[in-house]
Amino acid sequence: MNKRIERLWNSGQTAVCGWLLLPDALTAEIMANQGYDIVTIDLQHGLIDYQTALSMLQAMNGSSTIPFARVPWLDPAIIMKMLDAGILGIICPMINTGSEARRLASYVRYPPVGERSFGPARAGFIVDPDYGDKANNMIQCLAMIETAEGYRNLEEIVQVKGIDGVYIGPIDLTLSLYGNDLPIGIDREEPEMIEAIKRILDSAHEAGKKAGIHCGTPEYASRMADLGFDLVAMSTDLGLFSSASKSSLEATRRLISEDIRESRPSTPSGNSLYSAR
Repeated sequence: MNKRIERLWNSGQTAVCGWLLLPDALTAEIMANQGYDIVTIDLQHGLIDYQTALSMLQAMNGSSTIPFARVPWLDPAIIMKMLDAGILGIICPMINTGSEARRLASYVRYPPVGERSFGPARAGFIVDPDYGDKANNMIQCLAMIETAEGYRNLEEIVQVKGIDGVYIGPIDLTLSLYGNDLPIGIDREEPEMIEAIKRILDSAHEAGKKAGIHCGTPEYASRMADLGFDLVAMSTDLGLFSSASKSSLEATRRLISEDIRESRPSTPSGNSLYSAR
């Protein structure tokens, strides 16, 4: 386990994770220098390809944040390439069975415990000179629980050796469990979804594993931390940029209409700058 995360979790604290959807190295650099414990590059729903992800990872290198990646699928090729690039945590979507969890665990670790191919092109000199000897204990491997099938097989998944924890995808989990009966949204308030979230959290902890969840607001993230989650991801770069832009624009328009225009002296029509001469 990464030493910073280990110290954080051993002290009972919750890791706060930033989330990158935009394919931009400067955005990654800015996010990584805001004080997040972890920043995740999202190759599943983000607008990011491998080469861009590598540039983003390089831009994050000067910060103290720990780089994670959510891979698009349970595919050994992209998992191993991201690890070779220097990613220290893998979040894999749609893990539905113990068998899939075992495959995931094997892809992130070298033999004899896994089947990761050796060739840490960047990680070997950026992460640690002894990367080959340390990588198996350094990488965090999180299986996403976000389907009805994964929820049914939860106990089997969390028992898999090499799976360090689970990560809840609230929107997909809600859709899979309840379809259109519940509205689409990140921060779940329905009693049945709170029960499902608590069950995933409790099952992970009973197995000695960590649990993370994606949140839409600081208030909800705080509630999930109080509930016992080890990792909370807060919105996304795209969401934060959009909400901040909208909020700033609305405030500006409101101030213009309420303050500036009310205090502006009326201009006689004959003295208008645009009057005919």
